[in-house]
Amino acid sequence: MRNKYWRLVIEMAFIIFLFYANLLMGEFTVSGVAQGKGFLWALGNVFTLYNFLIAVVASFVGYVVFEFLRKKF
Repeated sequence: MRNKYWRLVIEMAFIIFLFYANLLMGEFTVSGVAQGKGFLWALGNVFTLYNFLIAVVASFVGYVVFEFLRKKF
């Protein structure tokens, strides 16, 4: 039972990491605004409450989907 919760935490943390990495790369490559304003500005623009809530919900949904697929196959 304990391993199940650790798997949940680790997988959600990994998905959240990928989410924030993608947002941060987008600030530098897609919008390009961060290239002029700097790295700290980009961090402040990416790490917001709404982005965190989206990351947590998306990571939980991802965990549920992958657990379903693991059990099905």
